[in-house]
Amino acid sequence: MLLGLSLKSQEVTAVFLAVRLICSINMEGDIHTLLDFATLVSTLWVIYMIRFTLKASYIKTLDTCHNYYVLVPSAILALIIHPKMSYNYIHSVMWAFCVYSESVSVLPQLRLMQNAQIIEPFTAHYVFALGIARFLACAHWLIQVFETRGRYLWLIGAGYFWFPVALVAELIQTFILADFCYYYVKSFMEGQLVLKMPV
Repeated sequence: MLLGLSLKSQEVTAVFLAVRLICSINMEGDIHTLLDFATLVSTLWVIYMIRFTLKASYIKTLDTCHNYYVLVPSAILALIIHPKMSYNYIHSVMWAFCVYSESVSVLPQLRLMQNAQIIEPFTAHYVFALGIARFLACAHWLIQVFETRGRYLWLIGAGYFWFPVALVAELIQTFILADFCYYYVKSFMEGQLVLKMPV
């Protein structure tokens, strides 16, 4: 049963994964490409299950965040701030779009959970795992800043905003999920199987 999963969040995830797969095929062509492909196929399978096989368990009335609220600002920001790469302009914009849209892809899921107020264990475990993954990704970016002694951050004065903005995108997603992770751990420590969101 997929009770409590946001179809809209899964759709946003599929969009950024498809774009990232295109970039990965053209730019890397390594193990990351295979991982992106496997993740996209898994996400598409979840979308199929929500729309057709387990349609009765999907609560459409609570999934109220529209995808364009997430995708359009990400696309606009990608057009404005993107990495300067040896690849063409389109790939740079697409890569930036992936980073930005991934950082806010969980918003429809959090909105659904906020509307539902009560989160089933499966959904709570899934979102907590997303939070841990985001924390580790954010830690990776912070380690890069530390290892380069902040060299990437000093590029702002030269008009190069990509790295700091990508770092901020990672921090935003980490902070978006931090609140949920706090309540998840609190509920787990109290032995509750069902997570209740604060009003």
